[in-house]
Amino acid sequence: MALYAIGDIQGCAAAFDALLRKIAFRPSRDRLWLVGDLVNRGPDSLAVLRRVIGLGRSVTCVLGNHDLHLLATVAGRRDLSPADTFGEVLAAPDAEHLVDWLRRRPLMHYDASARRALVHAGIPPGWTVAQAREQARDVEALLRGRRWRAALRTMYGNQPSEWSRKLDREDQRRYTINALTRMRYCDKRGRLDLSESGPPGSQPRGLTPWFDAPERRSRGVHIVFGHWAALGLMRRSDVTALDSGCVWGNCLTAVRLDKPGRAVRVNCTGKILRGHGPPHR
Repeated sequence: MALYAIGDIQGCAAAFDALLRKIAFRPSRDRLWLVGDLVNRGPDSLAVLRRVIGLGRSVTCVLGNHDLHLLATVAGRRDLSPADTFGEVLAAPDAEHLVDWLRRRPLMHYDASARRALVHAGIPPGWTVAQAREQARDVEALLRGRRWRAALRTMYGNQPSEWSRKLDREDQRRYTINALTRMRYCDKRGRLDLSESGPPGSQPRGLTPWFDAPERRSRGVHIVFGHWAALGLMRRSDVTALDSGCVWGNCLTAVRLDKPGRAVRVNCTGKILRGHGPPHR
């Protein structure tokens, strides 16, 4: 059995199918971790959802911000914008089944035996993995419940930027969603900055990538994430970043997590790329 992780797909069905063929993925034998953002911006979100659902229990997928945006649109909490490309999902005859499957995905997955976590954007520096899991479960329970549409009414907003147990429940949940699905940079106090999306080194003074925060409490657990296309593929002993910008014309990337090896990539059209680069950079 092999365990692979794949970065943000965002409706790029041809690239996803080509990458599965390239790694010779077999659902009966192998396992797949997906970092979220299955949908939106790309050309075929409907095909991606159906393909992932068809892989059954071989897939573990967390929710990304674009997946939540689709759910919020279905719930009537957000209007479909000209930039959104999941209209065919909303109009599909099996839309209810697709949405029900999506809203039951976790915000975070943790493999305690491997000390490895899967999340879309990251874990804020002030949280342990146990704290992140606790707060993720609270949001997950709402999304899986009968009143999930109402639960999304306060999802949007950049505040609060700092965690506190004194926050009311709606603010706690908004912070959790922002931290786990939108975060890139934090300031010296660990407060989220949701305005900067460029690569490390381009940010204003005082901001640090969340994974380099000096007091990060999730150290000791390997965190697999996506979301940050400008960061690209990054493999370190403590983190693996996998959003290599397929939807922006670059490539879709897979790495094997249970065994060291080179990254495998296909370009945004599904063409296999040669020269996969070293296992770490």
